[in-house]
Amino acid sequence: MQNLQFRKFHRKIAPIVFIPLFLTAFTGMVYRLGRTWMGLSEEKADIFLMIHQGEFLGKPLVPIYVLLVGLGLIAMILTGLTMVRLAQQKRKNPSKNTPLNARKVHQILAPITFLPLFLSASTGIFYRLGNSWFHIPSEFSKLLLRIHQGTYFGPFGRTIYIALIGLGLITMLITGLNLTGIFRKKRAKVSEES
Repeated sequence: MQNLQFRKFHRKIAPIVFIPLFLTAFTGMVYRLGRTWMGLSEEKADIFLMIHQGEFLGKPLVPIYVLLVGLGLIAMILTGLTMVRLAQQKRKNPSKNTPLNARKVHQILAPITFLPLFLSASTGIFYRLGNSWFHIPSEFSKLLLRIHQGTYFGPFGRTIYIALIGLGLITMLITGLNLTGIFRKKRAKVSEES
């Protein structure tokens, strides 16, 4: 019963958070890879950072945007992990020979990406809200940003970390959206009309 409730919530929120999370992951990745490896100018890179942080909505809405996107990701992580855990408990003899499909990719990536995604979301929220609303000390602000960006891995490691976390989130979003059944309903409707 509880698994069904988590699954329903997870499926309902997924299409709502898809675009903001996809934009956030993609622009964060392009910003870091562009600045570090592709020689992207600061002026051009700032466009991606502006989208990543939701600055296109106006300065007063940036913390609200970051909060909502971050909480959306955290909600997806928590409900998704609960479903994975409950599904694993139900399965006595999981078939290792099942073909690789969206569901399997989603289930494999979920336990791998949950911690880095949770860290990135929570530190992004605390960094933005701390600077915008609570005026936290700059040392603490810098620490949150270092954790958010994976700076502790060094310049090369940070770029790899951001690429992996961004690709992980984008893959989770695409495979997850496929699992909601949105595309199957459209395909069935197109088939009926043909």
